[in-house]
Amino acid sequence: MLARWSIRVVWFLLGAAVTARADVTLLLEEPYGAFGGMTPTGHAAIYLSRVCAATPLSVRRCNPGEQGVVLSRYHRIDGLDWIAIPLIPYLYAVETADQVPSSATREEAASLRDSYRRRHLEEIVPDGSDGSAPPGDWTQLVGEAYDRSIYTFGIETTGEQDDQLIRALNSEENRKRFHLLSRNCADFARQVIDLYYPKAVHRNLISDLGIMTPKQAAKCLVSYSKKHRDLEFSSFAIGQVPGTIPRSSPVRGVLESFVKSKKYAVGLASLAVLHPAIGVGMAYAWMDGSHFNPRRVAAADGTLEPEGLVSELGSNDGASAGGLPSD
Repeated sequence: MLARWSIRVVWFLLGAAVTARADVTLLLEEPYGAFGGMTPTGHAAIYLSRVCAATPLSVRRCNPGEQGVVLSRYHRIDGLDWIAIPLIPYLYAVETADQVPSSATREEAASLRDSYRRRHLEEIVPDGSDGSAPPGDWTQLVGEAYDRSIYTFGIETTGEQDDQLIRALNSEENRKRFHLLSRNCADFARQVIDLYYPKAVHRNLISDLGIMTPKQAAKCLVSYSKKHRDLEFSSFAIGQVPGTIPRSSPVRGVLESFVKSKKYAVGLASLAVLHPAIGVGMAYAWMDGSHFNPRRVAAADGTLEPEGLVSELGSNDGASAGGLPSD
C-alpha cells in the first residue's frame, strides 16, 4: 500500500505534467553505511522536470505526463560518466507511484532494485557469473530513498536551457571521468547547474580544501537563489522509506567531517594547539558547517518523522513545475 508520506512526495514531484514551468533541482543525499561513516559528504544528483531518459545513456525532452529524469555520476558502473534514470525508479525502484511500498527491509529493497535492473539496466549492469545480481555501486541508481533521506533545492529553467543541456549530454562521449577529489558526483552536479546558470555553484577552498561537495553545491544554489529572486526557488525533504534499514546520517563538508567526528577530535585538538592556522581553519569549518544545515533548510519543522517525512517550506498548493513547491 502506498504510504501517505509517499503520496505527498509523488504529488510534489510530478507536477510538471500540469504546468509550463520547469526546474533544475539538486538532490542532496545523506551518507549511509560504512563508507558514509568514513566520508560523510553524501551524494549529489540532478533532477530535471522537463528532461527525460531516452535510454540510461541519453536524454530528450519529456512527453506530456512524463515525470522527468535524475542524472548522476557514480564510480565503477560500466565505465560510464553519468546515467539517466526516471524519477520514480530512482527514488523507489518501481515503475509507478502506486507501487511504492509503505515500508521496506534490506531484502525487499534489494529485490525491487534487482527486478528493475533486469527489466531496464541489464545492458550496463549485466547479471553476475551465476546469474544473480552483481555487486557494485549500481544499487545507488535505483531505490535511493530506501537507504537515505534526500533534500531538494530547485530553481526554475527555460526550455532553451533544457535543450542546451540535452545537446551537450548527447553529443559528448559518456565515458568514465570519476575522480573522488576532482571529478566526483558533486562536480557533475556543479557542471550541470553552471550550464544553466554560469558560476552559480563553486568550490570552497577553506571548508572543503577545494574539493567539491554535495553540501557546498546546495549552499551555493540557495545563495544564488537569494541573489536572483526573479527565479522561482523551491526546497523540501524526501524522507527515507520507513523500515528496518539503518537510517542515514547528516551530510557534512570535508573539514566539518573531521571537526565533528569524535574519533578525530583529540588529534585535531592537538594540531590546533600546535598550529594556530589549523585551529582557525577548524573553527571556520565548524561555523560554516553549522550555519548551513540542509535538514533545517529543506524540512520546515526540521524533523524526519515517518508521518511527516516530506515537509515543504512556506505555503503552496503543490502545483509548481517538477512537483517542487515554491516558497
